Amino acid sequence: MLPRLPDQPTAKLQIMNRYENPRIPSEARVRYLDGDYQVETPGTFVRCAVTGTAIPLDELKYWSVERQEAYVDANASMKRYLETR
Repeated sequence: MLPRLPDQPTAKLQIMNRYENPRIPSEARVRYLDGDYQVETPGTFVRCAVTGTAIPLDELKYWSVERQEAYVDANASMKRYLETR
């Protein structure tokens, strides 16, 4: 008969929710302000209103306060501006 080994401590599995795990992409809900934005629902990206492209929050530079929309780049912003003029 083999000798019994001492019980090994088991690692506790910590489960994070979607707000705590930055590796799981999720869409944020954002309120666009003049020169800034306010995250209302946490997430890692927003979608461009023109192209539908996911824009990481740390790369978000273009949006419309009036229409409360984000844009992937200046071209998308100008395209929306010309459409709604």
